[in-house]
Amino acid sequence: MKLIDLTQTIAPDMPVYPGTAPPVFRIGCTLEADGFLEKEIRLFSHTGTHVDAPAHLLSGGKTLDQMPIQSFYGQALLVHYAGGPGSSIEVADLELFRKDLAEVDFLLIRTSWSRYWGTKAYFSDFPVLCEKAASWLSGFKLKGIGVDAISFDPAQSANFPVHKVLLGEGILLVENLANLDKIGCHRFEFSCLPLKIADADGAPVRAAAIIADEANS
Repeated sequence: MKLIDLTQTIAPDMPVYPGTAPPVFRIGCTLEADGFLEKEIRLFSHTGTHVDAPAHLLSGGKTLDQMPIQSFYGQALLVHYAGGPGSSIEVADLELFRKDLAEVDFLLIRTSWSRYWGTKAYFSDFPVLCEKAASWLSGFKLKGIGVDAISFDPAQSANFPVHKVLLGEGILLVENLANLDKIGCHRFEFSCLPLKIADADGAPVRAAAIIADEANS
């Protein structure tokens, strides 16, 4: 079995969604003064690699703590999308994977946009699902969809239609994934367990691909 970390590191100087404050780390206790080290960490719920709950955009939508732990784990399919900046992922780009999509719990879309992590380019022109493709995907029994970009809607979006289509069907959205290029196979187990925070509209996750030995052979 092989584990691949798909998570961006949370740090005070990390990239955050435009308009969101970065994390704040404060040393609360030190080894020298207190005999142990402890930090206070302040951050927004959609910091770094994180999962969006339906409550993020939908009134009355479920929060993460209302969902069973099984919601954050299952079989995943990795799809590589090679469209350029500002492009839309269409139904035709996904149709080839119809059979696999019917058999898995998660779809992870590798756009390779994570290569811009830490630069200004990361925040604009990233490929996104078109609304029609989001509606098409909502016809499958998916627990979640993940991307290696900062959002499922374009940076200039005000209404977040793709978010609303998918969250409206109870499909979790995982954003800011990393290292999708290191997976090396199309089918594997995927985990994106968030902290169990009360009334969580979203939360950072430690995302991982869990690859069986036979998938590497």
